[in-house]
Amino acid sequence: MLEAYRKHVEERALEGIPPKPLDPEQTAALVDLVKNPPAGEEEFLLDLLTNRVPAGVDQAAYVKAGFLDAVAKGEVTTPLVSPVKAVELLGTMLGGYNIQPLISALDHEALAPTAVKALSHTLLMFDAFHDVQDKAEAGNPFAKQVMESWAAGEWFTSKPEVAEKITVTVFKVPGETNTDDLSPAPDAWSRPDIPLHANAMLKMEREGIEPVNPGTTGPLTQIEAVKAKGFPVAYVGDVVGTGSSRKSATNSVLWFFGDDIPNIPNKRAGGFCFGGKIAPIFYNTMEDAGALPIEMDVTQMNMGDVIDVYPYEGVAKNHDTGAELCRFELKTQMLLDEVRAGGRIPLIIGRGLTQKAREALGLGPIDIFRTPEQPNDTGKGYTLAQKMVGKACGVAGVRLVLLANQE
Repeated sequence: MLEAYRKHVEERALEGIPPKPLDPEQTAALVDLVKNPPAGEEEFLLDLLTNRVPAGVDQAAYVKAGFLDAVAKGEVTTPLVSPVKAVELLGTMLGGYNIQPLISALDHEALAPTAVKALSHTLLMFDAFHDVQDKAEAGNPFAKQVMESWAAGEWFTSKPEVAEKITVTVFKVPGETNTDDLSPAPDAWSRPDIPLHANAMLKMEREGIEPVNPGTTGPLTQIEAVKAKGFPVAYVGDVVGTGSSRKSATNSVLWFFGDDIPNIPNKRAGGFCFGGKIAPIFYNTMEDAGALPIEMDVTQMNMGDVIDVYPYEGVAKNHDTGAELCRFELKTQMLLDEVRAGGRIPLIIGRGLTQKAREALGLGPIDIFRTPEQPNDTGKGYTLAQKMVGKACGVAGVRLVLLANQE
C-alpha cells in the first residue's frame, strides 16, 4: 500500500498537485499498518491517518472513525494512537461517522475532557444533539459542559474576528470572468479532484493572463509570482462569476488563494474576492466557503498590486502609498460573522445549535451575533414573486431580506 501510495505522490507532484485523499480501500490498508507499523514508517502513517482521509460521510471516513472508536474503547491497540489521541482525531472529522463515538466518550472519565473539547466545536450534530442533551439531563457533567459551550457560542467566539485592516496582493483578471473560465466544461470530469481541476482555471489566453499551456493549463506562473510577495492573494475582476452555477468555480479560485482546512485533504476555504460586480450565485458560494466577497470599484487595481482593505470602514488603499483606491459597502454586515464562522452555512447551523442549547438550558437570547437589518418599506409596491410569498404569509407582500441568515 505504501509503495503504491508513494508512486502516486510522485506522479501527482509532476503536475504540481498533492495526492488524492485516501479511498476506503487505502484507508482500510492504512488502519492495518497503523495497528502494526513497520519500523521507520510510524510518523508517515500517523500523518496519513490524521491528514489524508476525507471527513464527513465519505466511506473512507467511516473506516477511520470505526478504527478510532475501537481504539478509544480499548478494543484495538496501536503504538501510534492512544485512546485519548483517538478521541482527539475523531474531533477533527467535522461530523457524520465521528459523532456517536465522541458522544460515547463522554461516559469515560479519562476520555471525556477531550470529547468535550471536540464536541464543543462540532456543529454538524443534527439529531445527535438530543443524545448530548439526554446525557446532560441525566447528570453527566461532561455532557453539560458541551451544552454550556454550545449555549455560549464558544465555537464562534473562539475564532478571531475579521481584521480591521487586511493586506492582500491583487490577482487581477480584466473584464468579465464567467464560471466556465474558472471551471471549464471540457474539464468537468476532473471537478471532484479539486487540485487537478484548478490547473485548468483561466487556461485560455486573454488580456493580462498568461496560461502556462494555453488551452490546457492556466496561469500557474503568474499565480506563484503574486503569492511570492508574501501576502494573501485576492482574486480581483471587473465582473466575476457570471454564467452557470458551479461550486467548482469557487473551489478552483480558493484552491489557489484560500486557506488550508486543518485535517481535511485537498480542500480550502476563506480567501478574498473583489469585483466591480460579483454574480449573485458565485457570491453565495464564496460566502458558503468562508470567503470575503466584496463589490467595489477595482479600476485602479492591477496585477501584483499590494492593497490594504478596511472592511469596517469600507475603504481600500494602496499599501505602499496609502492612496485611496475606492470606497465600498458590504452587502450585509452579517458577512463579517460568516467569515469569522468559516462560512455562511456554518454560521447558520452554529446559530441554530446555540439557540437549541440555550432553550434546553432555559437561557434567553444571546447577542454575540450580528442580526440582519430589516428593509425599509419603499412604498413602490411589490413584484409578483413578493406578492406570492406575501400571500402565503398572510400579508400583502414581502421585501428582500436575508432570511437564510436567521434561525
